[in-house]
Amino acid sequence: MQRYLLDTNAIIYLIGGRLAGPLPAGRYSFSVISEIELLSFPGLSAEDDQKITELLALLDRVELTQAVRFEAITLRKQKRFKLPDAIIAASAINRNATLFTNDQAFYVTSGLTVQPLKLISPS
Repeated sequence: MQRYLLDTNAIIYLIGGRLAGPLPAGRYSFSVISEIELLSFPGLSAEDDQKITELLALLDRVELTQAVRFEAITLRKQKRFKLPDAIIAASAINRNATLFTNDQAFYVTSGLTVQPLKLISPS
C-alpha cells in the first residue's frame, strides 16, 4: 500500500474543502510538528479544533524518533531548512512516504518524493 504524509498546508486545505479532487487511496500519516502547528494557531475556533482533532485521529502520527531527529539534523545542515520543515521532510523520508504539500521548499530535497496538491480557488 502506498504511503503518504500530509504537510501542515495539506491538512489545512483538506479540512477547508480546497482540494480539487480526492486524495489517492493509501496509508496516510502526519508529523507531530504539523499537529503542534495546527492546534496552536492563535484564534483557532473550537469547531476548527474539533475538525483537526477528528481528522488527525484517522491518520498515523509520526513521532519525533531518533531516526527522524537524525534525518532532520542532516536536512538542516545540507538544505538549510527551517526546523519544522526539516522534521516534516524527515518524517516522510523515515516512513518512505510521498509528501503532499504545496510548499516549494520541499521540492529540492533528494530522497524525498513530493506531490503537489491541486486546489480549487476560494469563493
